[in-house]
Amino acid sequence: MKITLDKNLVEFSPENEQEVNELNALWRVVVDCVKFNKKLVPVGEYLPGESKIARFAIED
Repeated sequence: MKITLDKNLVEFSPENEQEVNELNALWRVVVDCVKFNKKLVPVGEYLPGESKIARFAIED
């Protein structure tokens, strides 16, 4: 998945079919037109060059 950051805008560009499906699932959870939108909140630490993943919790 390609992630692009431009000031306050983050773009996720899936690079294969699995990533397309995962992005669609994330979109459905975070952006729900019927309910209030949810937000991603960082969990723990992300250390560039040391950490392999960054974790986020989904909050209402």
